[in-house]
Amino acid sequence: MPQIDITPSETEWLVMEILWESTVPLTSMEIIKRLQNVKKMSPKTVRVLINRLYQKGIIDYTIDKKDARVYHYFAVKLKNECLQEKSRRFTESYFSGNKTNALAALIQNCDLTEEQINELEELLEKSKGSEDK
Repeated sequence: MPQIDITPSETEWLVMEILWESTVPLTSMEIIKRLQNVKKMSPKTVRVLINRLYQKGIIDYTIDKKDARVYHYFAVKLKNECLQEKSRRFTESYFSGNKTNALAALIQNCDLTEEQINELEELLEKSKGSEDK
């Protein structure tokens, strides 16, 4: 049986970026308005995306104290958690779980600056150090 994806899709990710950036929960109208600055989507489409994110357990909501028809949405999962899950699923889907092949494919298909190469070398050294423990 196929595994259900509990990570945000590409378009759902746009909604999540707005929620992660916000310091307070947002209504669907507030999300729609902020999203209009990024990508034109119909309000109905945005509401569908919000509902999917809620069903995946990535966001939650509280009901407005003054108007029970208004929901205030907030992220339940941190951006880093979603990135880790996306990376893991990507590696499993396209590289049969082989992290080395996944990393090699990404590196070989990018034009990296000297600074970026140094950052990667530092990450590899840290990773090597954490395996020794």
